[in-house]
Amino acid sequence: MRLTAIETADAQPAPANIADITIARLIGDATQGDAEACYELGVIWSTGGHGLDCDLIEAHQWFNLAAAQGHQEAAWCRADISDEMTAREIAEAQRRARQWLSDHRRVA
Repeated sequence: MRLTAIETADAQPAPANIADITIARLIGDATQGDAEACYELGVIWSTGGHGLDCDLIEAHQWFNLAAAQGHQEAAWCRADISDEMTAREIAEAQRRARQWLSDHRRVA
C-alpha cells in the first residue's frame, strides 16, 4: 500500500512500543544466529534509530557479530565507525561481542 500526500501529512511517529517490539525481534533473531539481524541492530545503534541514542560501542558490537558471520557490509560499517571511536571504546565493544557469543553459543 502506498501512502498518498494526504495520508502522509497526518502521519505520526510509531509508538515507542513498536520500536521496542522491533528491537526485541531483532535481538531474538540475533540469538538464533541471524547475521542480518545483528547488522540491523548495528545500524539502529549507529544512527540512533527507533528513538535510541547513538551508541557506537553497542553498534560496533553488533556489526562485529554480523561480520564474524560473513556479513560484508557489517564489516565495512564496523571499520567506518571505528574511525570515530577510541581504542578503549573499540576494546569494550569487542569484549561485549565476545561476551554475547559466550552467552548465546548454541549447542549443536
